[in-house]
Amino acid sequence: MSEEQTVSLVDVLEEDEELEEEASAVLAGSDSDHCSYPQGYVKRQALYACSSCTPKGGEPAGVCLACSYKCHEGHDLFELYTKRNFRCDCGNRKFMELHCKLHSEKDEVNSLNKYSHNFFGVYCTCSRPYPDPDDQVEGEMIQCVVCEDWLHGRHLGCVVPDCVELQEMICESCMNKNHFLWTYAAHLSVQVKEEREADQSNTTLPNKEEQGDEVIEPSCKRSREEAEPSCRLKQLQAIGQKRVQSGAVFWPSGWRSKLCSCITCKECLSESGLCFLLDESDTVLAYENKGKTNEQGRQGHDPLMSALDHLNHVQQLEIIHGYNDMKTELKDFLQRFAEDGKVVTPDDIRRFFEQQSRKRRRDDAGRFYPT
Repeated sequence: MSEEQTVSLVDVLEEDEELEEEASAVLAGSDSDHCSYPQGYVKRQALYACSSCTPKGGEPAGVCLACSYKCHEGHDLFELYTKRNFRCDCGNRKFMELHCKLHSEKDEVNSLNKYSHNFFGVYCTCSRPYPDPDDQVEGEMIQCVVCEDWLHGRHLGCVVPDCVELQEMICESCMNKNHFLWTYAAHLSVQVKEEREADQSNTTLPNKEEQGDEVIEPSCKRSREEAEPSCRLKQLQAIGQKRVQSGAVFWPSGWRSKLCSCITCKECLSESGLCFLLDESDTVLAYENKGKTNEQGRQGHDPLMSALDHLNHVQQLEIIHGYNDMKTELKDFLQRFAEDGKVVTPDDIRRFFEQQSRKRRRDDAGRFYPT
């Protein structure tokens, strides 16, 4: 059997743990039981778009985590990860005949919600679905901090740095729409070696004579009316440090705290709809940490036990015994592979559960159920 068709026991356990951690980080920060609509425009939450209810060509709409479970079960959903300042649309005018089961009284439309092509299941500048069945190139997708679109790493126009999960990214389009961000990028952004070398070879700073009327004098030579001494952005502009203004920009941890928060800059950010950049708690990392904290607070809580609450005492005991038996048998089954130094293949796992199914049918056939 080829190497691609096999998987080690360690790989199985590590992949399962990684997927569980990712799910907890995204979902544990949102409420899975109550519609988020009464909270208004939630600072950040897990969102979904339903192609069954709002097909392409119609109006875009997003639903919260709880509504994706309770109101759109069995529907075709697009997972949007998280988005900021969004109010659940489930059951409003955009959904025609569908009514929200969790919160029926809703406005016809949430006018402050922002939508993109993500709500129709396409992403990046290439406007392709994810996963893309026609894309033969494996690669990660990274979310822009500003527009919150997801872009392929190869379409960012820059070299993706290591440990990208510890940083934030702003795509080239959003950088160009908010040109003052390039000033911060020259001083604060992450640039890998290849980009720095390109900057040094392609960009030369003009001397004072060559700059002509566009020369930037040091802030100390400016009048108080022209430059606020407390404005960090003005000070950085006065330094005149440059970088190539193309491609996406990656920002290190804590970069938001280095942005200027003077009155003028706050007004500028407000006009551009970027006030959230001054908020460290707006980051996806902060949201995920909140979710992990919530999950840790529920340690010892087993989802199976929650499901058991809806069964009678006899059914509960049967389920618990069956669950424990299967866990023990699966552990013994995998232990044999570990002791022999063998890999566990998909066929091995399939055979195990087929045996469990046959055993269950035999047990059910010999069991007497009172009427």
